[in-house]
Amino acid sequence: MADYKHFMELIGRQREIKTLKLSIQTDQSELVCIYGRRRVGKTFLIRNYFGTTIQYEISGLHQGALDEQLTNFTQTLIKTSGQFVVKPASWLEAFFLLEQWLNASKSKYKQVLFFDEFPWLATSKSGFLAAFENFWNTYISKQNKFIVVICGSAASFMINKVIKNKGGLHNRVTRKIRLLPFTLHETEKFLTYKKIKWSRYDMTMCYLAIGGIPHYLNQIQRGESVSQAIDRLLFDATGVLNNEFDELFASLFLHDHLHKQVVSLLAKKNKGLTRNEILSSVPIKSGGTFSTILDELIESGFIEKLNPFDKKSKDSLYRLSDEYCLFYHQFITPSIKAGKGSWIRLSATTSWKVWSGYAFEGLCLKHIAQIKKALGIDKIYSTHSSWLGSSPLGKAQMDLIINRDDQVINVCEMKFYNSLFAMDKKYTEALRRKLAIFAQSTGTKKNLFLTLVTTFGADENKYFYELIQNQVKLDDLFIE
Repeated sequence: MADYKHFMELIGRQREIKTLKLSIQTDQSELVCIYGRRRVGKTFLIRNYFGTTIQYEISGLHQGALDEQLTNFTQTLIKTSGQFVVKPASWLEAFFLLEQWLNASKSKYKQVLFFDEFPWLATSKSGFLAAFENFWNTYISKQNKFIVVICGSAASFMINKVIKNKGGLHNRVTRKIRLLPFTLHETEKFLTYKKIKWSRYDMTMCYLAIGGIPHYLNQIQRGESVSQAIDRLLFDATGVLNNEFDELFASLFLHDHLHKQVVSLLAKKNKGLTRNEILSSVPIKSGGTFSTILDELIESGFIEKLNPFDKKSKDSLYRLSDEYCLFYHQFITPSIKAGKGSWIRLSATTSWKVWSGYAFEGLCLKHIAQIKKALGIDKIYSTHSSWLGSSPLGKAQMDLIINRDDQVINVCEMKFYNSLFAMDKKYTEALRRKLAIFAQSTGTKKNLFLTLVTTFGADENKYFYELIQNQVKLDDLFIE
């Protein structure tokens, strides 16, 4: 087998690495589709896993016309082959030139062909996708020595035009990878690798502001506090992430102003909105366009769809789940002219304390697997959901419910505090009332276990023992 050298240590990504390794070991050519949010590390993963076995690599040009894309192809082929190549007039001719060069290769091992930003190559009426389909079906698939990796940030394109393709690429993808942001565990490993010495609480503070996006985390410098890092990256006029929001959406979506309207709306609604509630607030008509926008935002990792407990899908809540977008709308946009030093002041306000509690709920939803493992229920089949309902006792909402097959429902309460969380009589009565409304409204016969998820745990006073069955601490969320 070829020596697949890693240029740098790959942090996390164990599942993805296993998938890529399997593509090497088969006796057939492989078509690997990888997609995920921009800046999440797709290109880095491929380059650093396959290393020198990448025989050919091309990256699409953002908003590049057909002629520019073909010029780009010609230049990359000349650099790779070391031979002069006449610029092709079409993508069919371009792939024929690529075939000719590949035929001359005497490699004994599988060769990797890497098409980065694949959707950008497929410009309107360019014929790229049809030519690529032909390249795969008439050349690559008939051999056993290629791994073709296609990669893109435009998740909807990768899913609808490639994975769910009804034409020449139908069922041709052999492996697919949706690359997600780092978990807290991976974030800790990454920052440790960079010699950043922060506590887990500070790492979580940083995560609430920029999420687990490797490119963002890589901008953090040794020797600065989490407050200094956030201030420099997001509030300084020259900060890397100061204007990232507009650039991010413009690079991903053709009509990005519609996507930004949905995101901006959800940024104001902490608990989320139903489909109909979103429609009533944005100037987009119900139908295919609106559904596509929601799907694209979900698949790109900006919003999530929370299925309600024991209700129909029409009652599902859509909520903004991308940490950077949440933080941007809450703090950066209102302080856009405040400049450097803004965060030190803002982080001491009540607004931050309230908002961070909501943001922590979203972080917990992304670490359901870790919560289940901490509770010792990871081997028990369960589903998780949100709940909003009412009974004669009143209305109530629960952001995380874990419905288990062993006749137990964990009702999770999340609290982001910088010290021990102390329950009091008022809070205890509110929780007891919430449980009663849930039981009465749903009619469930299962045992209700009130579960507290906090940063440093709870003061185990008399109120704690009255109601809390389990507790999960921040350290548990850092479990691999």
